[in-house]
Amino acid sequence: MADGKEPEIWGFDGSSTNQAPGDQSDCVLRPVYTCPDPLRNEGDILVLCDVELTDFTPHPTNTRAFCVAAAEKYADQEPMFGIEQEYTFFQNGRPLGWPENGYPAPQGPYYCGVGGEKMVGREIVEAHTAACLKAGLSIEGTNAEVMMGQWEFQIGVLPAPMIGDQMWVARWLLHRIAEDFGVVVSFDAKPMPGDWNGAGAHTNFSTKATMQGYDAIVTACEALGRNAAAHVEAYGAGIKDRLTGAHETASWENFSWGASDRGASVRIPWAVEKAKKGWLEDRRPNANMDPYVVAGMIIETCCGALAE
Repeated sequence: MADGKEPEIWGFDGSSTNQAPGDQSDCVLRPVYTCPDPLRNEGDILVLCDVELTDFTPHPTNTRAFCVAAAEKYADQEPMFGIEQEYTFFQNGRPLGWPENGYPAPQGPYYCGVGGEKMVGREIVEAHTAACLKAGLSIEGTNAEVMMGQWEFQIGVLPAPMIGDQMWVARWLLHRIAEDFGVVVSFDAKPMPGDWNGAGAHTNFSTKATMQGYDAIVTACEALGRNAAAHVEAYGAGIKDRLTGAHETASWENFSWGASDRGASVRIPWAVEKAKKGWLEDRRPNANMDPYVVAGMIIETCCGALAE
């Protein structure tokens, strides 16, 4: 805001978003995160809000409240996150760059690729990266993914709920910038059926204890295994279509963890195993996952086990 004032509580018609009945349609917007608006004028800001009922309690759709409670409960363990957000560009109902009929060349040359007709959408990716940096988001990098038209950006390392706040703003910016190119962004878990990679949001997690020793990492992995079914159910729509055991995934039915294993449910990076301290990577969350839900569940499961 050019006037420098802090954003205030606002409201909206919840019946238009299926969040309230028409005869009691008012919902409350409470600002919880602001950053510079990279798309408009100097001094303008983007405002992310919590949704509340008119008695100022969290709306049933407000998953941020759950994440905040989990983070506050285990704040002494210093849980931290980095999320690898995959997504797919679409145009005219097909992944960007795909022929109108048939398929592009098989997967292989696109991952972290460069050059010519293979790397479609890079101009959007570059514009999005610049916008995230200008907004002050903790964007760590970008890369082309395995399927043509599929890309990734990474946000972190941040505590909860900030990891979710910045992820939602980064997603919004991606949608908004793609508009200018006549392109649609899909976060579908399996955007194209068949022998093509799905889209995930691999979630990296650490605590003060995991950064100091390997035993805490083992404890966290074992706790995730004991609670595997609940996590899978909360990790995004269409997860069973993506977690098939193929295309660099573990099956949704069988939990596993291991060092350097991209086919495991939870991967321990080789550098972490070598150092015997660091972080773990939960590879199960979908691209369409709610980062507040995922972060809150991982905190509850892992930090709860580490507190025992």
